[in-house]
Amino acid sequence: MDSQNSAKIPEHPLESYVEPINALLRNIIQQSGFALSFAVGRLPQDTAEEDSPEFVIEFKGADADLLLERNAALLDAFEHVVLKAARLREEHLRKFAFDCHDWRRMRIEELRLTAQVAAERVLESGDPFPLSPMSPRERRIIHLALRDRPNLRTASEGVGPERHIVIMPVR
Repeated sequence: MDSQNSAKIPEHPLESYVEPINALLRNIIQQSGFALSFAVGRLPQDTAEEDSPEFVIEFKGADADLLLERNAALLDAFEHVVLKAARLREEHLRKFAFDCHDWRRMRIEELRLTAQVAAERVLESGDPFPLSPMSPRERRIIHLALRDRPNLRTASEGVGPERHIVIMPVR
């Protein structure tokens, strides 16, 4: 087979996952009967923050609010199932994010603020401060928000759905 007839390799390896993700989501939405639509968009890399996703799958429609109930449990479930079914390599999982009504952006801001408030409390009291259980992605946001604070350290503790972060003073 010559190079003219060979399959075109995507310019960016992540792009090769977009169509399988589209197909999986179309199938899930059609089979489930949810009144949802979605669009896959690429974030401009010049405006993206470190460790931010490159692709966002944005949902809308009459059932969009269902995705956000119980701290976006269904949105998280969609993301987990679809990204696993699309067989993303581990290093690519954080490069795709599912969102609805800008919930993820607002949640990131909330987590960063929580990290700063908890950090100040730890510095004032000198006592470790455990946060509520969080997903791995949310714990990572907290760790990154406090990584430049030399007088504090963060550690993940617990197992499974009870895994949480403890913010501690450096002794």
